[in-house]
Amino acid sequence: MDPWTYNTIIEPFRIKAVEPIPFLQPEERHAALVRAGYNLFKLLAQEVTIDLLTDSGTGSMSAHQWAALMEGDESYAGSRSFQDLDAVVKRITGFPHVLPVHQGRAAERIIAHTVLPAGSVVLNNTHFDTTRANIEQAGATAVDLPVPIAMEPSHSAPFKGDMDIDALDRALLEYRDRVALVMLTLTNNAAGGQPVSMANIEAVSQRCRAREIPFFLDAARYAENAWFIRRREPGYGDWSVPAIARRMFDLADGCTVSAKKDGIVNIGGLLCTRLDDWAEKFANDLILGEGYTTYGGLAGRDLAAMAVGLDEALDPDYLRYRERSIAYFAKGLTQVGVPIVQPAGGHAVFIDAGALVPHIPADQFPGQSVANALYLEGGIRGVEIGSLMFPNAKLQLVRLAVPRRVYTQSHIDYVIEVAQAVVRKAAELPGYRVVKEPPFLRHFTVDLAPI
Repeated sequence: MDPWTYNTIIEPFRIKAVEPIPFLQPEERHAALVRAGYNLFKLLAQEVTIDLLTDSGTGSMSAHQWAALMEGDESYAGSRSFQDLDAVVKRITGFPHVLPVHQGRAAERIIAHTVLPAGSVVLNNTHFDTTRANIEQAGATAVDLPVPIAMEPSHSAPFKGDMDIDALDRALLEYRDRVALVMLTLTNNAAGGQPVSMANIEAVSQRCRAREIPFFLDAARYAENAWFIRRREPGYGDWSVPAIARRMFDLADGCTVSAKKDGIVNIGGLLCTRLDDWAEKFANDLILGEGYTTYGGLAGRDLAAMAVGLDEALDPDYLRYRERSIAYFAKGLTQVGVPIVQPAGGHAVFIDAGALVPHIPADQFPGQSVANALYLEGGIRGVEIGSLMFPNAKLQLVRLAVPRRVYTQSHIDYVIEVAQAVVRKAAELPGYRVVKEPPFLRHFTVDLAPI
């Protein structure tokens, strides 16, 4: 029989190396959290037992990637490793201009520096933290246009990551010539890791092309989004994942990519486009801040590993395993009474902290309270995606992002048990107040104190 017909989730890989994980006593975790200003970002890695802070750069590379690493060409310009990466990216995306960068936010910074004049507007289904920050640092305005159902965590609609097309039409009329760029974030991270349908990508693309407005994808999780289109959207069940991905990219004028997600590498990113004039501006700015256009702040070995990983992320066996393992995680949390964003996405489970701790108001950061409780209870590090990360957030979430090819089912079972213990204490959890914060992206370095 097909292995996927059994209930057991079988990893499509074997483990060839292991790394020990730390186990701290409760008093040690409490002392660590106090020292970190109740900010999980500021914990030391050796103070965390299960690290679900992010799936960005935390995945496990394959044997093929490690082999490619050893053959990395470290030539300053025009290395073989760049040529291999360039060929892979052009095959997957079809974009003629491919610029490597050290990670996704570098691509965002370059866009903000070069093509977003002060006073301009960028429309998105939902901007994530660094995207918004780079746009606002340029003096532009980031406008979110999620579908209304994205604000209903318990609703199981298949494509809650979509952009609200009616809201897009209104925004295009309202802002008119101020709209410098339209973006879609695939999958929609701030809305619970929800995918975007092909129909929605097509509708956004049609409106942008009719008005000659550049349209870019934030394609950090391009493979997972393509997989959900194949699994959930009528008409795509017989398409290959690479064909769906290519169709997504064909509808856009360019993309930013943090390859630390679906590239399954520890560092690296891409800025791609089919717009010749923008490509020239991007390249000039990249040379100032990242490096030459064929290495973009990366070693040749990083380029080589990225070229392999971008292809591996499109493997249907890997994507099926990824979907099923996240669904298992989501089901387990639901069974022990943890409210989550439904349906399960492709890279994380999002706890609905607003529903779990309704006694904590938004300005006392309910998501941070739940995230800290998970750490204090069992050494689990997640991340708040709510009013601490986004001051005007409508949802109060805790993201438990699962690194690619790192943790097994028993690790996830442990997290579910710890979450069950937190549920029992939910009514007792405190809110938090800000002690000290930076002027932007405060969640990375803010100091907090319990109320």
